[in-house]
Amino acid sequence: MIKQPAYLKKGDKIAIVCPAKKLKKPIDKAITVLESWGLEVLSGDSVTAAYNQFAGDDDLRAADLQRFLDDRQVRAIIAGRGGYGTIRIIDALDFNIFNEEPKWLIGFSDITVLLSHAIAALNTQSIHGQMPGSFEEGTPESLESLRKALFGEELAYNYKSDFPNRTGEVEGILIGGNLTLLIALQGSVSEMDFTDKILFLEDVGEHEYSIDRLMRQLKRSGKLAKLKGLIIGAFNGIEPEDIPFGQTPEKIVLDIVKEYDYPVCFNFPVGHIDDNRALVLGKKASLQVHQHEVNLSYM
Repeated sequence: MIKQPAYLKKGDKIAIVCPAKKLKKPIDKAITVLESWGLEVLSGDSVTAAYNQFAGDDDLRAADLQRFLDDRQVRAIIAGRGGYGTIRIIDALDFNIFNEEPKWLIGFSDITVLLSHAIAALNTQSIHGQMPGSFEEGTPESLESLRKALFGEELAYNYKSDFPNRTGEVEGILIGGNLTLLIALQGSVSEMDFTDKILFLEDVGEHEYSIDRLMRQLKRSGKLAKLKGLIIGAFNGIEPEDIPFGQTPEKIVLDIVKEYDYPVCFNFPVGHIDDNRALVLGKKASLQVHQHEVNLSYM
């Protein structure tokens, strides 16, 4: 059974750190939002630090995250932004105190490294959702879904998919995150177990051929054959090539998983988009996929 950190309540402390790239702009408005939820917000040194493209050098970022992992009064840690850099510090972190009293780890994109590590190495649920660096652009629905996830309120999604889904109904533990980072974690202690899971995937700025290559690596490693269901979020920011690849991300996915019989849904509101809805990794969910309608709820 994957451990669930205690849900937050008003008056709890949440810490903001930047384990990867430095922030592009101040996050005062995001702090105001978190405070409006009744939380006490602490900002780490990495929130204002800079070292080339990173939010401080590796030592600073690791020490900043370690400080809040060890602070028993901090009930959740949210990454300020993603980018690149978490994989450079993950092995320098000590989770002994965290394991005694798990807390929520929150983020997406590059923070997939931390979220995946929480499940794979620490047997603890984590939250894939908006980060302070994206709060201003985030839809009210995406921010509200994060609040609900943190405070343990009912979290369920119903949406229409433009691209035809592969239908079916399944139950299973939900895992996933950024496709590029999930591939980068293969063979490490941070790699999640895909067997009998519902997997969600998203990515940004990759060419179609790259998405094809990444998905085929998942298939060749045996990960896709063992799933209960597959959720495809946003694959956006794709730059056109001189010679078109000839398949959209949706068609790439369907082609690669055509021999399996589990449900596959598309256009799920998760990823590098304004409407990036919160998903709890490591928690059991029910997925109902119709041709153009999808229902996901936690159990």
